[in-house]
Amino acid sequence: MPREEYQESLASLRDDVLYMSEVVAERLRLGLDALEQKDSEVAREVVEGDDEVNQMYLDLEAECVDLIALQQPVASDLRFIAASFKLITDLERIGDLAVNLAQYAEDADRDVFPEVDVQQIGVETLEMLEAAMAAYADEDVEACYAVAEHDDEVDAMCEAASATVVRDLIESDPFGERTADAEAYMGDISRLLLTIRDLERVGDHAVNIAARTLYMIEDDAELLY
Repeated sequence: MPREEYQESLASLRDDVLYMSEVVAERLRLGLDALEQKDSEVAREVVEGDDEVNQMYLDLEAECVDLIALQQPVASDLRFIAASFKLITDLERIGDLAVNLAQYAEDADRDVFPEVDVQQIGVETLEMLEAAMAAYADEDVEACYAVAEHDDEVDAMCEAASATVVRDLIESDPFGERTADAEAYMGDISRLLLTIRDLERVGDHAVNIAARTLYMIEDDAELLY
């Protein structure tokens, strides 16, 4: 492959990874919308769209493998391809977490613990994802560190939200005389805690993307561990 064509292939890979990130971010946004509105139609759109994300992952995986196997890149090009390969894995998993949110929306019976602002946590994690991908696109070192710092804030929000739920369950009688509602209520509580956990994981994947991007740019593994 001539050098010019090789560079075009690298640029195409970057564009394809960025496009996948846009699709995944939209799925996450829709999953949050479905959860907030308890909209089963939007939820089904997210669930049914997961096959598209999975296919993107497989196509980009093959693209990365071909570039490594056929072109034997070295130094910065190799780090770029390897980082892109890792990034798409995190993006695919964020897509899976968006599906989880959609499925929770389909199963939810009612709002519980309105003082727990799941949507705000979701907005923060979405911002982390978009910032991490912007760092990848722009090869921005400072942005990589900013994503990792943002994760500390999101972790604290998730910890506080989970603690609120657990503390209320311990300190109050959530059922009173309505013991027949216990199973449905506990199902909603379980879904709320799973939602918080999954959003925290979205943030973790965004940090992974920032860490791989930093390694790609500067051969610096600081954020990987």
